[in-house]
Amino acid sequence: MDLSGCGAAITGGAGGLGEAVARHIAGAGGTVAILDLDDKGAGLAEELGGTFHKLDVTDAPACARILATVAEGHRLDLMVNCAGVAPAARTVGRDGAHDPALFARTVGINLIGTFNCASAAAAVMAEQDGRGPDGERGVIVNTASIAAYDGQMGQIAYAASKGGVAAMTLPMARDLARSGIRVVAVAPGLFLTPMMTAFPQDIQDRLGAQVPFPARLGHPAEFAALVGHIATNPMLNGEVIRLDGAIRLAPK
Repeated sequence: MDLSGCGAAITGGAGGLGEAVARHIAGAGGTVAILDLDDKGAGLAEELGGTFHKLDVTDAPACARILATVAEGHRLDLMVNCAGVAPAARTVGRDGAHDPALFARTVGINLIGTFNCASAAAAVMAEQDGRGPDGERGVIVNTASIAAYDGQMGQIAYAASKGGVAAMTLPMARDLARSGIRVVAVAPGLFLTPMMTAFPQDIQDRLGAQVPFPARLGHPAEFAALVGHIATNPMLNGEVIRLDGAIRLAPK
């Protein structure tokens, strides 16, 4: 896939990693559709010459409808799922057992929301003409997390949801292989997202120093660059790629 001229949809594209992906693709000559609940995505879409679609990723019919709309104006070549939440709660905390509604909400957004958009995008892509020597119809990139492997105390819901994203990568890639659609997940480590930048600088510095090399927090543009490479490298398929500077999270 050539990013120049490709049509991409990005959930969570109004900020953080998703915004970086949108900027990277638009900068390479692609067309971006930003899918987010945050209305500031409209301003970003206007800046990048793309479109904004307000979307709750837990609403499967809405995911299918909006992605079909995105494809009407342009091919849907690339689906990037970045929408997510990261609540902190232990299995048993000061107030008793973990709130099951919070657990379900986290899984609903991070895992089921990713599945909703990935499967709806795949249905659209499967109807498109294949391109290039391999007849590729599209690429889906999902966002997992190193918490899928190294979940810390208080990350039970988040780690479970991201573990699900990692686990569905290979079977989804196998399901879609005959349609010429690739599926890859990225498991980022500690990155300078809005959630991270809300911490005081000294805390950010301490967290960055835990990364073996480079000993700093990751930049969203580095995540976006990997997404761009995944899109353009046809042999990357069915894999979860850790992007973490070799860090392995401590228990807390």
